[in-house]
Amino acid sequence: MSHSAQTTDRPLRTLVLGGARSGKSAYAEQLVASEAVRYVATAVADPADADFAERIAAHRARRPADWTVVEGDPVAALAEPAPATLIDDLGTWLTGRIDARAAWESPRGIVGPDVDALVTAVAGYAQRLIIVSPEVGFGVIPATASGRLFRDELGTLNQRLADVCDEVFLVVAGQPVRVKPDRASASAAALTDAATTNAPLTEATSAAGADLTATQAVSAADATGAAAGTVVGAVSESGATHDQSAVTAAGVAAASAASEAASNEETAAAGDGAGPVLTKPVRISFGPVSGPDPIVWAAAEERQAQLTKPAGALGRLEKLANWVSACQGICPPKQFERARVVVFAGDHGVARHGVSAYPSEVTAQMVANFLHGGAAVNVLARLADASVRVADIAVDGDTAPEISRHKVRRSSGSIDREDALSEAEVQAALAAGATIADEEIDSGADLLIAGDMGIGNTTPATVLIAAVTDTEPVVAVGRGTGVDDAGWIRKTAAIRDAMWRARPVVKDPVALLRTASGADLAAMAGFLARAAARRTPVILDGVVVTAAAVVADQLAPGARAWWVAGHRSSEPSHTIALKRLDLEPLVDMSMRLGEGSGAVAALPLLRAAVATLGEMATFAEAGVSTADAASDAEPAGA
Repeated sequence: MSHSAQTTDRPLRTLVLGGARSGKSAYAEQLVASEAVRYVATAVADPADADFAERIAAHRARRPADWTVVEGDPVAALAEPAPATLIDDLGTWLTGRIDARAAWESPRGIVGPDVDALVTAVAGYAQRLIIVSPEVGFGVIPATASGRLFRDELGTLNQRLADVCDEVFLVVAGQPVRVKPDRASASAAALTDAATTNAPLTEATSAAGADLTATQAVSAADATGAAAGTVVGAVSESGATHDQSAVTAAGVAAASAASEAASNEETAAAGDGAGPVLTKPVRISFGPVSGPDPIVWAAAEERQAQLTKPAGALGRLEKLANWVSACQGICPPKQFERARVVVFAGDHGVARHGVSAYPSEVTAQMVANFLHGGAAVNVLARLADASVRVADIAVDGDTAPEISRHKVRRSSGSIDREDALSEAEVQAALAAGATIADEEIDSGADLLIAGDMGIGNTTPATVLIAAVTDTEPVVAVGRGTGVDDAGWIRKTAAIRDAMWRARPVVKDPVALLRTASGADLAAMAGFLARAAARRTPVILDGVVVTAAAVVADQLAPGARAWWVAGHRSSEPSHTIALKRLDLEPLVDMSMRLGEGSGAVAALPLLRAAVATLGEMATFAEAGVSTADAASDAEPAGA
């Protein structure tokens, strides 16, 4: 089926990736060759650069004469509808945005607002849209600070756009490979469609390309590193006769499928006897997050000055209310209607080495207690008008099907001597957390609380905090579940060793989670990052959740603006983490239970803040004189 005739449940958005001179632009133009096209050219010709000017001229000569050409910002162009829009390309757009902000020597995230605006415009666009972008790593990028900045920003941009586009193609040597199918395509059709776009497959080639079970016989190591040509050769040796251009595309697609199959086999092997098998590798990315609405925040501050009280008389309640109002985007704010606690449960291999006062089987037993409503978080949640959900992410045992839908594995690796997770598992855990946040928000949750349950989980939490903040273990290590002096020494040694293992990846949040956390902490990080991206406020709990928050704020810079600290745990590393996030706890009750209990205990304070801003009368409404009015009423010369 041709792309121009293809229909989907919503207008099709296509992202075309490829390296320099890969043919990505030419392929993108083929997708809309029969349509009335608005071509958004992002490149600006430099009179001093003759080679670049020639490239621009070549693109212009290739375009049909009836296309409408717009030169400039694609965000502005997408504000106006057109039958079909082609944006080419985002490499030059990103360069222009970094230039405009003079940000080549700045940290990552400076162009975050520009990226946010583009992704939002793409996600909301209601007509046919094709976007061309260079794929990171397919071109020469200088090993300089500016080169790394461009690489990182472009990689983030491509991943975010891939999330909101219906289909994604990778063009290699002029041959397109579909790496994300459109929603209307079956998986088998998605595999062969990339080859049929330019040249039809013969029957023999179709059969060879579809028979991927033979490819899966390749070992994981070989399949992961297999080049497209190797797979093409294997297909050719099968005796099939085919058109050369078709088999090249089929071979590249098969190579991609072989790599995916190898990843599945590697995950299955790692998971033997340890929990569920991940059937599909996942990749999830987060980007910079914009904060709560500053205009509404200012309106809330103005309303505070009109309420029947001296200015600032309610202290932090006023600031909390203003924050909630800005998060909700309305003033006065609404009382929370569906506050939701999600307890992420998981065991940790390091618990087998004497770092906790309780055995690992307590995790599964407490999960059952949560389900029966008998835990502290259940009691406190009922009092605070919140509901509780339990998610088994890595419990070392079987749990009820309704809570194990997002389970990644049983337990996690002992981080003092091995990685907590494989690459596929950390990606799956991040995706699980993000999905759970989406599920709750889509179900109407207007306030989220993350809780934790897992024997030994304060050990990886302390590792994450101490590693990111460069804190000595002896300063950060607490008593956790109440270990004695000998247990504290064992715990400190385990944290020291895990920090040593984590040191090379401390600047890479995903690698840090893979190396030194656990599936439950990684899922919490994904949950917190996605909640911020979905503009939903969160009350953070104790040391474990806040450790995940420290990493989540690296995954999604700016996410911390959507969080408030519920309480201060008695764990030393919790105070270190709160300082890192610049969050002041609402209560300090020397709690160290976890579960989300400290955050739920603070929820009534947040409700009180909302009520005061939303329900108190103003001076005018109550007929109460203001201080200014009293001053004005004084007789002259008094």
